[in-house]
Amino acid sequence: MEIFQSLVAARVIAILGIINLVTATMLFFSCRCTGNARIIGKLMKYKKYQRFYKYHCYIWRVFWPSVITHMILGILFIGIPV
Repeated sequence: MEIFQSLVAARVIAILGIINLVTATMLFFSCRCTGNARIIGKLMKYKKYQRFYKYHCYIWRVFWPSVITHMILGILFIGIPV
């Protein structure tokens, strides 16, 4: 499959990696289970953060497909690391 050996595949993998980092950061700052209660407590007094906080469950819908696609394309592009 020629598409997996092209520059386009490398760019898509890089873009998905950036999306993974951004969404993982967003999940960290919107999750009350990761032990960052102090940070969330301080941010919760801001209206913008409260609006952002409501979208935690929706961020997962972007994060997991991005991670899975990133992984599959990475394996197809580079191969299985041994």
